Amino acid sequence: MSLSALQAPVARDEEKSSLVVDILTQRFGERCSRSQAVREQHGHTTTWLPNQAPDAVVFVESTEETAEVVRICAEHKVPVIPFGTGSSLEGHLNAPGGGISLDLSRMDAILQVNADDLDCRVQAGVTRKQLNSYLRDTGLFFPIDPGADASLGGMAATRASGTNAVRYGTMKDAVLGLTVVTPTGEIIHTGGRARKSAAGYDLTRLYVGSEGTLGVITELTVRLYGQPEAISGGVCPFPDIDSACKAVIATIQCGIPVARIEFLDTLQVKACNAYSKLELDEQPTLFLEFHGSDAGVREQAELFGAIAEDLGGGDFKWATQAEERTKLWSARHDAYWASFVLRPGAKGVATDVCVPISRLAECVTETSKDLEDAGLLAPIVGHVGDGNFHVLVLVDEDNPEEIAKTEAFVERLNWRAIELEGTCTGEHGVGQGKMKYLEREHGGGLDVMRSIKQALDPDNIMNPGKIVTMS
Repeated sequence: MSLSALQAPVARDEEKSSLVVDILTQRFGERCSRSQAVREQHGHTTTWLPNQAPDAVVFVESTEETAEVVRICAEHKVPVIPFGTGSSLEGHLNAPGGGISLDLSRMDAILQVNADDLDCRVQAGVTRKQLNSYLRDTGLFFPIDPGADASLGGMAATRASGTNAVRYGTMKDAVLGLTVVTPTGEIIHTGGRARKSAAGYDLTRLYVGSEGTLGVITELTVRLYGQPEAISGGVCPFPDIDSACKAVIATIQCGIPVARIEFLDTLQVKACNAYSKLELDEQPTLFLEFHGSDAGVREQAELFGAIAEDLGGGDFKWATQAEERTKLWSARHDAYWASFVLRPGAKGVATDVCVPISRLAECVTETSKDLEDAGLLAPIVGHVGDGNFHVLVLVDEDNPEEIAKTEAFVERLNWRAIELEGTCTGEHGVGQGKMKYLEREHGGGLDVMRSIKQALDPDNIMNPGKIVTMS
């Protein structure tokens, strides 16, 4: 694959890395792995960027062990790359300067549930499915759902979002406080359990979305919500992309408290039908879900139905039974894997953007035409209730012409979103793959980000080569 997306070469000191690996091996024994397969697995991401493996992987089991590893690396100025479950999409886990991959997956304890206050404290390796399984009998749930069963630490580090974001927000809204290991190995606590605070800088929000470039998140306090009394959902096809997107805009503008509203274009519906054994009309389609009381859910459904009818929507197929809803949403979550039935053997290039919902129809329609003009096979799917959508370009990785066309399309897509007053990434994050778009999006703000990185991590050991370059 092309190396053009790797924006920040990072100096590599083989001698220092070798010394640190020896020290960590002596300290952690088998929990410090030099295995080529393990190292490559920890450099791997679901992306087309080349794998850049770390020099070793350390499996830590506590905040104190994490701090110990970071202190050793800081002393020798060797990079540290935090690792959760490996589901990131923009090269966040690559180690361009070598160093130590810090695997937090064994830190999977649920430490405290405060049901009366609707919050809980967990270690960073706890996954969203694990937490919700634990909470099942409490009447509470954690709503942030990016699709993958990601770790909460990784979700905070990348400011994850997902299908429920239109109602429940993203990780920046869900995280109340953090335990963080700084680049010097100090352990600090940010935020707290209070629902609001005016006490100083909001360090929690600084670390949420920092992608491991400012410190390692080891514990989180997160908001919980009561499980809704009633849930209903369904699918509604539309004659074209424009009418489907306009239905989304109208739904949000009318104040209908939809919990999820997802868009699948014709290609994506075709793929989901084949992969998940569905029988949906192969047209641009919205998947919806409403949460609330029985009466409230019925009212929301009726209001949306009227909007859809006005915009040419087809039969609104409802799934009120849990099994039916699970099948539909499992198909939506499997959309990435389903896409490959459209072109077996292809490599998937996943990218996302986000725009104001008033510009959504324009952006998705232009993107669809761009793909057609470029001759690229790429289904579109998105969390369109907040203006966010994804494109998965299916390419032959051995065809340089296709790769060049794909790179050019991804660049046009990002510029298009920024010009429409949106962002180059709604939820995938920056990592390595989106770095070159930040200057146009943030202007002088990028220099402020660089100053923060310089102040907190002057030796650039925390996940170097991601988000901002350091001169």
